[in-house]
Amino acid sequence: MAAVGSGSTALLTDRYELTMLQAALADGTAHRRCVFEVFTRRLPAGRRYGVLAGTGRLLEQLAAFRFGTPELDWLADERVVDDATLAFLADYRFTADVVGYAEGEVFFPQSPVLVVEGTFAQAVLIETLVLSVLNYDSAVASAASRMTSAAVDRPCLEMGARRAHEDAAVAAARAAVVAGFAATSNLEAGRRYGLPTIGTAAHAFTLLHDDEEAAFASQVRSHGPGTTLLVDTYDVRRGVERALAAAGTGLGAVRLDSGDLGVLAHEVRAQLDAAGARDTRIVVTSDLDEHAIASLAVAPVDSYGVGTSLVTGSGAPTCGMVYKLVAREGASGAMEPVAKASRSKTSLGGRKAAARRLGRDGRAVEEVLVVGPDEQVAAWTDAQRREPDAALRPLHVPLVVEGEVLPGLTAAAGVQAARARHAASRDELPRGARRLSADEAAVETVEMRLV
Repeated sequence: MAAVGSGSTALLTDRYELTMLQAALADGTAHRRCVFEVFTRRLPAGRRYGVLAGTGRLLEQLAAFRFGTPELDWLADERVVDDATLAFLADYRFTADVVGYAEGEVFFPQSPVLVVEGTFAQAVLIETLVLSVLNYDSAVASAASRMTSAAVDRPCLEMGARRAHEDAAVAAARAAVVAGFAATSNLEAGRRYGLPTIGTAAHAFTLLHDDEEAAFASQVRSHGPGTTLLVDTYDVRRGVERALAAAGTGLGAVRLDSGDLGVLAHEVRAQLDAAGARDTRIVVTSDLDEHAIASLAVAPVDSYGVGTSLVTGSGAPTCGMVYKLVAREGASGAMEPVAKASRSKTSLGGRKAAARRLGRDGRAVEEVLVVGPDEQVAAWTDAQRREPDAALRPLHVPLVVEGEVLPGLTAAAGVQAARARHAASRDELPRGARRLSADEAAVETVEMRLV
């Protein structure tokens, strides 16, 4: 997704990022070294963990965060910033360092999922872009993870494009696959990220024809007997009969999109088996969410198609992530902790490393924030990378070094790496953490102070 009229993402931001930059350039503080962290203060009500997604998308968009002639001309015409700031923006390139949780990792309150270190001018400009990508993608992935947990071994299929902004639909499809969805209906997501795509026909195709028999016969002629036929346009039982008449017992699947899906699935399975179509699968759709999927656990369903609830975060459309300055270079040249103290919006100052403490069974016990003097936290991180403590799994990995995105984090390769990381990270959660019943965070976030 790029700004209208150019390939730049630089105006996907809030005005105050640029007005802060103007003032900081004027008073000389723009070039102070700073550390910003992305975290959420709390999980959505009832959720036990979150899932970080969107990191790869963000890194792709950082590469296009450039102020070209169209952007600079518009800023000048609107008098958003002064000439000195426009001159700075004309030469702006993101050259900061970024570390963070690997995409697909689960996270908890206060988890520093992304850390940006550079000058104030470098780091402040990307705040809005960072939050808009990570908040939405992580909300979708967090919902998707609950859905794939509820589905257990049955595939979940993403079908939410028509319920979201066209660019958000692509992001949602990607985030869903990170959290375990098997495929998407969105072709642009498939093209851009190498995702498997699915889809056959809607009710409109059946209604186009004079009768259901003609519609099914046409679809089978075009796509073969392995296609999926939508059998609930009129009467489900008759629809199944007509589907079998058109495709035979080699029919790939039937789709149910309305009614009491659990009852219908049992009835259709019995009908298919009686006709000898034991390998014909049953796909269910129709406003599913994680709770509906869980309720169908005992039904003979083979896969679930999910749309609206997925792309809206299943009731939690944002993760509430914030981007906060936690350390900055002081007059002495040393890094000093800074923190917001506003009531109910406090933050913990200072650079932090992050780790997950594991029990003897390999399951997570605590989320650990390593805090203390700046140089000691940095040294702890380096030591853990060289000789990691078996009980503490370090969570921060390098993402960007001096503005250069590390390989394997974007495009199709990034999605597959994130998908694998999520599966491993979710398996590491304590037993019971994947239950859908409302509860507190699955593990507690604690501080480990270095002195």
